Amino acid sequence: MARNLDAKCRQCRREGEKLFLKGEKCFTDKCAIERRNYPPGQHGQKHGRLSGYGVQLREKQKVRRIYGLLERQFRKIYHAAEQMKGITGENLLQLLESRLDTVAYRMGFGASRTEARQIVRHNGILVNGKRVNIPSFVCRPGDLIEVAEKAKQQLRIKGAAEAAEGRGYPEWLEVDAKALKGRFKARPQRTELPSTINESLVVELYSK
Repeated sequence: MARNLDAKCRQCRREGEKLFLKGEKCFTDKCAIERRNYPPGQHGQKHGRLSGYGVQLREKQKVRRIYGLLERQFRKIYHAAEQMKGITGENLLQLLESRLDTVAYRMGFGASRTEARQIVRHNGILVNGKRVNIPSFVCRPGDLIEVAEKAKQQLRIKGAAEAAEGRGYPEWLEVDAKALKGRFKARPQRTELPSTINESLVVELYSK
């Protein structure tokens, strides 16, 4: 399986903002953005103006990195969003947030999306009582997501769940942190998603 092996902190620095790729480290002053908020590399501190295309490309790359997807995977989801009724950009974000790895991360079953994806891959997540080890599995409203019994003893899952409970959960999820299970109530509305993402730029880029 192809993966993006770039250093997580370098990805955040390249996009100029926190993408929350390193779990709890992103919430401390050890975060790379707090220390060096400029792109990595020899010429990172030389700021040049981006063209319109450059702005669109950077936004697409940022969204892709947030959700940990390769270009081919991301483009496939975008085309699916195009076929749906409604606004393509909002559909895109809803599909990304409906992926099992992202839902598991939002519920606090992993400290980061990468960790949540690994837990899914290792048969650690059940959907409606059945084991699902496909991170790209699309959850539907009403689905019950829970940590498998054997995986509940993992300290990393317990730690991630405690941290997530302290920060709170999105409105579209219902989570029982002690039982390590939750329900995907509905696909999120645009107002419930991060305002730092400008999905219209992604749509403009792919529409060319």
